[in-house]
Amino acid sequence: MDPLNQTSDNSIQGDTAGGVPNDGTGVIQLDPWLSPFKDALKSRHSKVQQWIRTINDTEGGLGKFSRGYEKFGFNVRDNGDIVYREWAPNAMRAYLIGDFNGWNRDSHPMTKDHFGVWEIVLPAVDGHTAIPHDSKVKISMVVPNDHARQERVPAWIKRVTQDLQFSPTYDARFWNPPRDQQYVFKHPRPKKPASARIYEAHVGISSPEPKVASYKEFTHNVLPRIRDLGYNVIQLMAVMEHAYYASFGYQINSFFAASSRYGYPDDLKELIDTAHAMGLVVLLDVVHSHASKNVEDGLNMFDNTDHMYFHEGTKGRHELWDSRLFNYGSHEVLRFLLSNLRFWMEEYQFDGFRFDGVTSILYTHHGIGTGFSGGYHEYFGSGVDEEGVVYLMLANEMLHNIYPSCITIAEDVSGMPALCLALSLGGIGFDYRLAMAIPDLYIKWLKEKQDIDWDMGNLAFTLTNRRHGEKTIAYAESHDQALVGDKSLLMWLCDAELYTNMSTISPLTPVIERGLSLHKMIRLVTHGLGGEGYLNFEGNEFGHPEWLDFPRAGNANSFHYARRQFNLVDNQLLRYRFLNEFDKRMQWKEERYGWLHGPQAYISLKHEGDKVLVFERAGLLWVFNFHPSSSFSDYRVGVEQEGTYQIIIDTDAAEFGGLGRIQQGTRFFTTDFAWNGRKNFLQVYVPCRTAIVLALESTIE
Repeated sequence: MDPLNQTSDNSIQGDTAGGVPNDGTGVIQLDPWLSPFKDALKSRHSKVQQWIRTINDTEGGLGKFSRGYEKFGFNVRDNGDIVYREWAPNAMRAYLIGDFNGWNRDSHPMTKDHFGVWEIVLPAVDGHTAIPHDSKVKISMVVPNDHARQERVPAWIKRVTQDLQFSPTYDARFWNPPRDQQYVFKHPRPKKPASARIYEAHVGISSPEPKVASYKEFTHNVLPRIRDLGYNVIQLMAVMEHAYYASFGYQINSFFAASSRYGYPDDLKELIDTAHAMGLVVLLDVVHSHASKNVEDGLNMFDNTDHMYFHEGTKGRHELWDSRLFNYGSHEVLRFLLSNLRFWMEEYQFDGFRFDGVTSILYTHHGIGTGFSGGYHEYFGSGVDEEGVVYLMLANEMLHNIYPSCITIAEDVSGMPALCLALSLGGIGFDYRLAMAIPDLYIKWLKEKQDIDWDMGNLAFTLTNRRHGEKTIAYAESHDQALVGDKSLLMWLCDAELYTNMSTISPLTPVIERGLSLHKMIRLVTHGLGGEGYLNFEGNEFGHPEWLDFPRAGNANSFHYARRQFNLVDNQLLRYRFLNEFDKRMQWKEERYGWLHGPQAYISLKHEGDKVLVFERAGLLWVFNFHPSSSFSDYRVGVEQEGTYQIIIDTDAAEFGGLGRIQQGTRFFTTDFAWNGRKNFLQVYVPCRTAIVLALESTIE
């Protein structure tokens, strides 16, 4: 990574390294192509500073401003009094209703201040709260539309439930368990890992059974698997309460509520606390790019206006997602979103976020119908939503200052420069970005090319084509590639034979042999060359054989594809266990050698005829032979560091379902003769469709 970025503060008001000015233009030192856009960089930098000044003057600073959940929504005082506040500036009258008052629309009126905030205090009754724990509540408002009444789910509610037997609409619940029954975190957050090895997971599908799995089941059954495999970060999807299970966690209704589909809030806290005890960092897949358009149980038309949390008219609607778009230039919207991030960090002890749909936040066109060529004019000018950019900068400013070990990851398809550079330099402040072009390459090749036509130069370029100084999460396939309509990598490789020839007591067919070999090689080359972090979607570590499809009308509400079949990897007679063991070897060897946080690799050979790719990273020598039929003995490869090497990873090893063509424990000696731009060479046997990683003998434990 670039030392200028590493040593500059990730704070808009922090210090830059090397005397670089703190005016938003420091990123030009890392990327001179940004020079023509100096004014735009200064503009967004100054707007963030202006927001910080405004928040300091009116709210007491970002720290206090981002604790809006302590002011809004339901809060219980030490004496048992309940204070409920809601921002609804267009409402004419407002009332709190619920089980506690028999849903009387008039008995509990609220008062409104000059900022449009409604408030009611419910005094404690005999030392107990006036609203019973987990009982239903709503806000009832009289709005200018013919003075009609409308009932809404409170915007800051911390728990909502759904009973599909009666209605898909959510009910808001007053969540206030007795103090002696509240979950107490027992374990501190783990340290921020130098290398991020991410296990992307969805609680609901995390069972072989055709059902919605629970937080508790995930804690007991899946967390030990993740730890055993050697991952150190979990990325949890579909936790924020969403309107529709099949939306994969998007279309958020209640931003402060952990999905009740999987259990109670304290069950999620136990999950995260248990993960922390295992040394696992837990990230939340946070959706601030859009919101459900639901009116009855969402934020849409909350006080009967189109423009309360969102932009008005077409500007506030996403054409493809059929959802609402936030107004990031609104003071109260910033309070809501920044407080939402702070809430998940404080209440549930998450360690950071993967920000979904960042492209939609960054641009006024939201990426719709836009093919990004990489021309820098696409990243500045009228197509950029500067208010969205400023919000993301404020979010990273708040998170990284209050939680120095926090991790933020941006899902952006556009390649926006400086997205992952320090705020003091004029960057947007994310820690990582996702390398979204890598899985696209693999799927395209498997669909359209013969193995012999795979292009080593293109492979190396795609895996290393990332912005200087910006950390990248590489992956071979994520949840996007698992969804119905696409196929997992192993399905593309093996297709129908996954159902007939994965048993170890059946012959190893050419199709299965090819599938297992390329599955391991693709993951290894992605891990070693593709970025500064690595991501895997649950089940793909063992080549999950089927796509992901949630229960919906189009499949007769079936759970058959809405599950992860861990039973396949546990069956010792199936070859899935070989892929699982190989994935485990990769993760633990990375833990030992740390190539993800090491300097970018040096590629010494891209041989198109031999289909051989050779590179060095973290003191290791990586040799890949993608040729479908040609094996090479005494193949000469260059290496910078002289010494005696041994193989630490061999994709062809019998323990990983390979043919075992390379003798274990073989020692390789360098020759002091320059080769392929390296000071030394050694000679290796590298069978077809095989990759090996070699380490100096002195480093092997």
